Amino acid sequence: MILTRRRRAEESGPYWKQRNWQLSAGFLGLVVLLGGFVALKSDGDGASPAASEGPLSSGSVPAGGRPPGCHTDDDMGNMMPKKAPKDISWHTFGITRVPVSVSAGPTRTTGPVRWCFAHTPVGAALAATVIPSQMSGAHWKTISQQQVVAGGGRDMFEFQRSIIRNIDSAAQRNGGTSVGSYTGFSVNSYTSDTATIGLLLRNGQSYTTTDIQLRWDHGDWKVVPDGDGSLHTPVTTLQGSPSGYILWGA
Repeated sequence: MILTRRRRAEESGPYWKQRNWQLSAGFLGLVVLLGGFVALKSDGDGASPAASEGPLSSGSVPAGGRPPGCHTDDDMGNMMPKKAPKDISWHTFGITRVPVSVSAGPTRTTGPVRWCFAHTPVGAALAATVIPSQMSGAHWKTISQQQVVAGGGRDMFEFQRSIIRNIDSAAQRNGGTSVGSYTGFSVNSYTSDTATIGLLLRNGQSYTTTDIQLRWDHGDWKVVPDGDGSLHTPVTTLQGSPSGYILWGA
């Protein structure tokens, strides 16, 4: 189902200081709504085990190919989707409810890394949804090294993430339930090498949105961070009903 976008309010300033970023529907899995707030800490709670080699390491992927064992349905090519795949199922990653597709990904799991997305707009949308959702727990650095494009932006993200408390499961927050859900997506731009995906998130009765840039890198989609370390644009709160997004389904 596709709706038409309506006006929304946007905060300014560094993304990690924005209240909407802090109080969004568990985006990045780093902070909590629905009765709790997980504050920034510098006492080591955000420490991560050393990042390990994985399926998306540069030496693991043949030039111009896909990582060994990665197979997806890429028949749609660059065609823009009109609806979500029929094979969507829902999983809780850390504290966030996330859609997963058997055909479009992630089709593989190696350790903490969920990877192998279709080389299509829907595959990019799922990567934009799944990759940030894995950043809440203790293995965030391995995921960053595998699924965030290398450079100064990634270095800045890892520095900022290292001072934030890990949240490995919903049991670590009040009520023991997931924070929120990724409700829909929009494909703002797409080529075979790059994509910009809009995400619609829901928490209770409110909706927030943000955009994520991705790049096809070493045979899979990876998030492209901004120079300030942000993995996404400033989170915005929708005024009124959500619109302009393809809904993932129930």
